Parts: sequence; structure tokens; C-alpha cells
Amino acid sequence: MLGILFNDKECRELDYILRKELDEMQLDLNDSRLDGEIKNAIVSRYRVIFRMYARLASPKDLSRYALNRRKYR
Repeated sequence: MLGILFNDKECRELDYILRKELDEMQLDLNDSRLDGEIKNAIVSRYRVIFRMYARLASPKDLSRYALNRRKYR
């Protein structure tokens, strides 16, 4: 395990970066031109980024980025 200390400004910046990355991946997952293998790779990465974001975000903010489990397994 690795620990990092952030000040408030750095924490807000990390929050912003993670949210933007999750937004981009959501757009990619809704793109019908991408095949299943690529979407599986995106979902795998999405889960990692989502867990990182979960450490910073409130439950209300987090619910916006929760994936539909039936659609993305």
C-alpha cells in the first residue's frame, strides 16, 4: 500500500481530474462503434478510477458515476 498526503487544493484538483476521466470513459462506453473487447478494457479501467474517486467523493457525487452492473459486467 502506498500513502500520499495532499493539501486541500491538490485534493480538489485530483477530484476534478478523476471526474473528467470518468466522464470521458462514460462517453466511450456509450459509443456504439466500439467493440466488446475494447469496452471490457474501458470497464476494467473505469472500476480502478472509480475506486480512487470513491475515496474523495461524497456518496451523492459518487452515485453519478456508478455503473449499471447488468449492462457492464
